This record gives sequence, C-alpha cells and structure tokens, in this order.
Amino acid sequence: MSLPRGIRNNNPLNIRRSKDKWQGLRAQQTDTAFCQFETMAYGWRAAFVLLTRTYYHTYRLFTIRNIIRRWAPPGENNTEAYIANVSRLTGIDANEPLGIPSDKPGRWIALGLAMAMQENGADATLDTFAVLRGWEMRMK
Repeated sequence: MSLPRGIRNNNPLNIRRSKDKWQGLRAQQTDTAFCQFETMAYGWRAAFVLLTRTYYHTYRLFTIRNIIRRWAPPGENNTEAYIANVSRLTGIDANEPLGIPSDKPGRWIALGLAMAMQENGADATLDTFAVLRGWEMRMK
C-alpha cells in the first residue's frame, strides 16, 4: 500500500502549486497539482505560514469554519464534513475563534494536525517533531 499523496510529497495539507516560491521546495516538482517539499518540516512550515499569516492575518479568518470554507471550498470538497471532522478532532467548536497564533500556538498546531488527517487519512503517519519544527520555522 502506498503512502497518501500529501505524505509522499512532504506536503501534509496538500498545498497546491502556485507562483509562490516556498522555502524547501524540491528542485524537481513531479506532481502537477501539489507542491513537493524536501522535508516534512518544510511542508509544515508552508502550512503554518498559510494558516497564520495568510488566513489569519491577511484574510482575517479566525474560526475553523471560515478557514476550512476557504481552504476546501464546496465545489471541490464536502466542506461541511471537513469542518465537522476538524472540529471533532481538535475539540474546538467550528465557530469559536482560535485566538492569536502567537498566544494560542497549541490550537493552531491542532488545526494543522486535524487538517492533515483530513487530507491524508486518519491512519497517515504524522511526524510530531516535523510539525513542531515547521511551527518554529514559520517565522523565518
């Protein structure tokens, strides 16, 4: 059995390819749709940059519901099921503000982990140390 695409690509949230020049992108991008990172820590870094800088600071999205609606729009996903699953996994109500990322890092890390489980399957192996390295790297 092969690993889920997001795990194979070191891209736990399945970030789509774009003009963004992420730190740690593999030199050869063989996946036509999703970014491929050198390490899982770089994939987590990109995920946390998107969640905390882009979604929180730029788009002003503060709740699981609003973040997931933008991340996984209904035209491409079962958005309501995605929201419900992430809320269940994190233990955070879908409409409750997550808090400022620097003040509530555990809530944002939990959001990322739950989204990665949704994207890659509940049985996907997630390296907790890579998650923490990615969180620390997001500021660089």
